[in-house]
Amino acid sequence: MPRIRVSTTIAAPPDRVWDELRHIDRHVLWMADAEAIRFTSRRREGRGTTFECDTRIGPFHLVDRMEITQWRTNRAMGVRHSGLVTGEGRFTLKPVRRRSGTATRFTWNERLRFPWWMGGPVGGAVGAPVMKRLWRHNLTRLRHRIEH
Repeated sequence: MPRIRVSTTIAAPPDRVWDELRHIDRHVLWMADAEAIRFTSRRREGRGTTFECDTRIGPFHLVDRMEITQWRTNRAMGVRHSGLVTGEGRFTLKPVRRRSGTATRFTWNERLRFPWWMGGPVGGAVGAPVMKRLWRHNLTRLRHRIEH
């Protein structure tokens, strides 16, 4: 099961970054691979929130079923993937002191298991660099969204 980790530094304090991150339905605005999000629970935030995300990576289209497993305001959001692709992911926010003020180190960690039709473990190993590049781009989009 490949582990994918990407990070960026956002020129805003963690509470401002969290204010964008906590709106799960707005993740489609900065995640290029997320086409639509539909909540499957009454909750829209916090632990226990469930949703489906129409995901597209290259020629692959799938519905990613997710549940928020960790919700630490201004600090971390964890998710469990239980659709065709399974695994766990986590966003973490850490304050970084700068001369210009407080910034946030945003880190995205994922451990994913791919179905046989996506190549299983081999597909995961081959796809990990592609997803890493895509998620770096996603974090650049998030950074621009918050900083501008």
